[in-house]
Amino acid sequence: MRFKQDVIIRPVVSEKSYGQMDEANRYTFIVHPSANKTEIKQAVEEIWGVRVAKVNTLNRKGKTKRFGLVMGKRRDEKRAMVTLVEGDSIDIFSGGL
Repeated sequence: MRFKQDVIIRPVVSEKSYGQMDEANRYTFIVHPSANKTEIKQAVEEIWGVRVAKVNTLNRKGKTKRFGLVMGKRRDEKRAMVTLVEGDSIDIFSGGL
């Protein structure tokens, strides 16, 4: 059992994620690679005090990149798109994490 703060690593700050916040009340987070949907739902509800309607997850493989003469690889990450119940919202920049 992990602490709730260890499940959610950080929010995703991108143009697409901002659009989903406004239109679909959906928030995107980078989460621990072994976290499941139930743990993610419980962590979001406990940290921010909101009700979660749905959780979707996806695993993103890191790109292979060249760093000078050396081939390297960016880290793999797991993302969670959390849809909240209508009327609830999260202020990501308030320092909740």
